[in-house]
Amino acid sequence: MSDFAVSWGVDALVEQLRTLRLQSLEHRQRREHPPKLPSKKILSQIVDKLGAVLFPNRLGMPDLNDEGIDYFVGHTLDSLLKQLNKQITLELKFVAEQQGASADVQSQSRQITGQFAAQLPAIRLLLDSDIQAAYEGDPAASSADEVLVCYPGITAMIHHRIAHTLYRLGAPLVARVITEIAHSATGIDIHPGAEIGDSFFIDHGTGVVIGETAVIGKRVRLYQAVTLGAKRFAKDENGLLVKGNIRHPIVEDDVVIYAGATILGRITIGRGSVIGGNVWLTHSVAPGSHISQGQTRNELFTEGGGI
Repeated sequence: MSDFAVSWGVDALVEQLRTLRLQSLEHRQRREHPPKLPSKKILSQIVDKLGAVLFPNRLGMPDLNDEGIDYFVGHTLDSLLKQLNKQITLELKFVAEQQGASADVQSQSRQITGQFAAQLPAIRLLLDSDIQAAYEGDPAASSADEVLVCYPGITAMIHHRIAHTLYRLGAPLVARVITEIAHSATGIDIHPGAEIGDSFFIDHGTGVVIGETAVIGKRVRLYQAVTLGAKRFAKDENGLLVKGNIRHPIVEDDVVIYAGATILGRITIGRGSVIGGNVWLTHSVAPGSHISQGQTRNELFTEGGGI
């Protein structure tokens, strides 16, 4: 049978999908002018270009020489900031329509973009400290360059340092998209609202989760599958989750948290503490604490002993 003779029922499917799409837009009161959202694809390209601007010798064009680096950085930065400004504008328009408010989104977007650009040197310094922490903290790392180009924890932190800055400046949706790009690529899930100090190192990284209101100090090291999460979720009188509550842990300076540990709620892990692998922790611990699992007891029972 020819391909042209095969009927997939496409016309009927198109009609059904159109009906469902319009019903959804009507439910959200957006049928006339459904708002456009920031583009994940474009934001992924922007972050890649930002990485090249911040680290042109390692993440930039392969044939760059000393004379051409400044031109490359300037040209790339000018282009990507224009693109970023457009994505922030889309977010601000979306929020204004949701709220039924009128706002000069163009002016707000330019302001956010300008403030973000001014923070790029500070972001580079933070990332330098993260790279150095990873190099010093992993005996398998042969150089800081290897850490930058290979380690998923550094990829996640490049995205997070950029996203957190945008989050604080008033573009939380753009920021969330950026961190979810890193989540998809690395398996490391960091909410852009999380506050993370310098010299932060995630070793291996897969399965790490850091919640929105988590606060992490300086020189903290996490291993794979660590969760800094919420213990419970408050609901309002209608049974809906209350948004924005402070609900994630505070991890003070110089803490090490080993693989599989789960730390929940607004508790504090004191400075210099070590949290062992697979520990489940829902209460604060004092500075200098060493927390591990309870020891397993193996006893031999004979002749009905222990029954």
